[in-house]
Amino acid sequence: MIAIAFDGRLLAGDLQLGSGGLAQDDSLTTSVLISLFTDRRARADDPLPAGDGDDRRGWLGDALAEIEGDRIGSRLWLLRREKETEETRKRAIDYCREALAWIIEDQLATKIDIAAEWVRPGSGLLGLQIVIYRTDGRLERQSVSVATGAV
Repeated sequence: MIAIAFDGRLLAGDLQLGSGGLAQDDSLTTSVLISLFTDRRARADDPLPAGDGDDRRGWLGDALAEIEGDRIGSRLWLLRREKETEETRKRAIDYCREALAWIIEDQLATKIDIAAEWVRPGSGLLGLQIVIYRTDGRLERQSVSVATGAV
């Protein structure tokens, strides 16, 4: 898989270059970034961020999923205008757990731990720490940040 790295300053991912072109990723890093930062379609009961109208987003490819109801991405985008509250922090963890559940379902890992904390009060920035317990015994740790936009 082509490697993507997360840039904490820009809050964005970018393709990585290697000596012969695009770098390859044999870890779950790129898969986790795609899972977290691709917009999963909002459920009918999800309140949408103000200003989004009735756009529930989602990835067109979900309509072609081999497994009925299989979805890619996360609902973290729904937190874009949320305030720094304990409820928002817990929702972020739930959205991450939902987005990464496929890793356990596909037996690439036995367990995933997710923690979230406000990076700096008043910044609207939520730091996520993810530990994936691979089935071969390896641990993969990833840290990313999500901007909620409201304080």
